[in-house]
Amino acid sequence: MTVYLGRAKRAPGFTLRPTLRLRLTLLNGILLVGAGAILVLLAWLLVGDVMHPGVGLQEGSTVMLTDGTTAEAARWQETLVQQASREVLVKGLVALVAIGIIGIAGAYAVAGRALRPLHNVTQTARRLGEETLDQRIRYSGADDEVAELARTFDAMLDRLAGAFESQKRFVANASHELRTPLAVMRTEIDVTLSDDEADVAEYRRMAKVVRNASERANGLVDALLVLARSEAQSGRRLVRKVPADLSMSATTALSAVKAEAERLKLDVTTDLQPAPVVGDPSLLDRLAGNLIENAIRYNHLLGRLWLRTETINGQARLVVGNTGYEVEPGDVPGLFEPFRRGGWERTGSRGSGLGLSIVRAVCDAHGGTVSAVAQDGGGLEVTVSLPTADATPVVAASASVPRAKGLEIA
Repeated sequence: MTVYLGRAKRAPGFTLRPTLRLRLTLLNGILLVGAGAILVLLAWLLVGDVMHPGVGLQEGSTVMLTDGTTAEAARWQETLVQQASREVLVKGLVALVAIGIIGIAGAYAVAGRALRPLHNVTQTARRLGEETLDQRIRYSGADDEVAELARTFDAMLDRLAGAFESQKRFVANASHELRTPLAVMRTEIDVTLSDDEADVAEYRRMAKVVRNASERANGLVDALLVLARSEAQSGRRLVRKVPADLSMSATTALSAVKAEAERLKLDVTTDLQPAPVVGDPSLLDRLAGNLIENAIRYNHLLGRLWLRTETINGQARLVVGNTGYEVEPGDVPGLFEPFRRGGWERTGSRGSGLGLSIVRAVCDAHGGTVSAVAQDGGGLEVTVSLPTADATPVVAASASVPRAKGLEIA
């Protein structure tokens, strides 16, 4: 998967783009020229008011000019006012043009310098690809809106890089999981067919191995489909919303694994109080089934399993705990990722490693949370919390709902 963020193709020929830098420059120029024009107009009006013709002069008054001639005072003053007004207007307009040119050029330069980090964002986005997601802006200027944009962009790149790495791991693990049973089937078939002395018993043994491998591959495909279906409903409303009860889902799941629990002689303790929710019953059944199957599958002989449902503060809770293999507390966070089995080797354990990944996706789709706590002496306790049926109508988990971390034991 490749991300390409490039410059849009332009039509042949030069076109003036209304860039942010150009708009800021034009706005600054309009304000500067407008303010200057108002000042020039005020100066022109003030000259006319201060030197108003005929003010304080007697009728018939004359003035002696430097060239020795005399002139009527009122006419001379009117001529002087006209000359002063014209000079103020001409020189003011010249100054206004000069100030406008200098101001617009300065505004263009200042806007370019201020918007330089935005160009860095653009250039970084153009260079981005699946193999260059390590590039960052790392803006070091003033702590302003541009710095906030740069930090937000870098944080987005961190999330994208994490998503790509997670996708690569998922594809690699899914390929490995699917390749293993297929390789087993092909090897068994080739070995058996190459044996000229193979009898019916040998073919029966081969068929049993092939059936088991195909069941494993089919189970993995089903789990991937459920995971994809659950994650597709995260961030949006559930496709199906009907009243359900976590206690009924837990009871059904426990009945399905009763024989395995009896085989291991587990001490099963239940406290199933009503826990009404609204959601997709099939997904909720898979959620409870995965938790209980994991609790039994990775338990030990004569171990314990406890199961509890309850309603607390508008949250329907399902708690599934078990004894079993010891888990380091430091290994618990982040182990809800697909194909994680809490330290078990992929090829040496049962299950596809998608159990708690599906649980987390179902919780997200129902607007809930899931968490896991390692038990002293071994084992794990997983707690699922979903909005009750009488709470706000169920909406898929939003970005503000954190994904709790836990241990994957499927």
